[in-house]
Amino acid sequence: MTDTLADSRTSSRMFLADVPVVVEDVQRRSTTERAGVLADPGFGRHFTDHMFVARYQEGQGWYDARLTRYGPLPMDPGTAALHYAQSIFEGLKAYAQPDGSVATFRPEANAARFIRSAERLAMPPVPEEAFLAAVDALVDADRDWVPTGADQTLYLRPYQLASESFLGVRPAHEYLFLVIASPAGAYFPRGVHPVSVYVSEDYVRAAPGGTGDVKCAGNYAASLRPQQQASELGCDQVVYLDAVERRYIEELGGMNLFFVLGSGSDDGAAELVTPELSGTLLPGITRDSLITVARELGHRVTERKVSLEEWRQGVADGTVTETFACGTAAVITPVGEVKARTGDFTVGDGTPGTLTMRLREALLDIQHGRVADTHGWLHRVS
Repeated sequence: MTDTLADSRTSSRMFLADVPVVVEDVQRRSTTERAGVLADPGFGRHFTDHMFVARYQEGQGWYDARLTRYGPLPMDPGTAALHYAQSIFEGLKAYAQPDGSVATFRPEANAARFIRSAERLAMPPVPEEAFLAAVDALVDADRDWVPTGADQTLYLRPYQLASESFLGVRPAHEYLFLVIASPAGAYFPRGVHPVSVYVSEDYVRAAPGGTGDVKCAGNYAASLRPQQQASELGCDQVVYLDAVERRYIEELGGMNLFFVLGSGSDDGAAELVTPELSGTLLPGITRDSLITVARELGHRVTERKVSLEEWRQGVADGTVTETFACGTAAVITPVGEVKARTGDFTVGDGTPGTLTMRLREALLDIQHGRVADTHGWLHRVS
């Protein structure tokens, strides 16, 4: 049996004005089975009962939007995404709120970035209202999968790929837009523990004029070899330098970096510095949120170039007292040990910094509804 969404939800759940979302009957997992998963969800290991799928055909536009059973996608061996990597994605979370409702965090920003990614890869963009409606529909359908444990969330992965079967270097004429969901615990198994990082001097993440400022799958495929090198050296993550001079810090794997200058224990005394968005860095939504939160706490925040040598020297002379990475999946992760060919060093005493943890708690309090959302960042779903 299939049906369109109830009239009371039509205005907020339409994929496009003339394309209603069809909801299919889905056999849900039992309460016991679901509880077993939510007791220890890990990260990205388990998926909810539903997924959202819509199709695009050149000349027809988006059509066949439906909320259906989570499962495999039938795929022709000639599918364009498999050959030419026309594939983009986003990552955001749904949070259980104290009043029993569920809210996503700044989904409008994800929708806008998804459009930018699509345009960069010559893909038809999913309109912002359609993106939001698809995410809302999935969260609403799988509300029981939103965990309520400490700092647990429902991780949401919207993505788009070229589905046309052909061999030839050109933009595809057919696409799929999907949203899947996965209950999530800590991104790093050790939780809030300083990570060790390896500065890659063999590989760069992105070059000027490339795709560093969008979330396309190819960026992450190219990061796997340097991540493998980091793991071989006992490190958790990779720090990338700029592609031109190979001097300036860019990103930490899939996360943005911040450096704390001065004492983080004194209100407003410390300055936060983060690499500027020069076209090669991903404009992180967590990054942007933390800049706002830090300034409201009285801290100066500067966006500028930071060289590896400045980082190393700052740690040595006490100028740089803390370093942390941030992103949707991990929220905030302290950086402890740094390994590089030019010499290893430890940030501070190797433990999480005071300001790092203060900012982490401040952002989590907003996301989980423990404090007032003065910015309108929370988007209520159910």
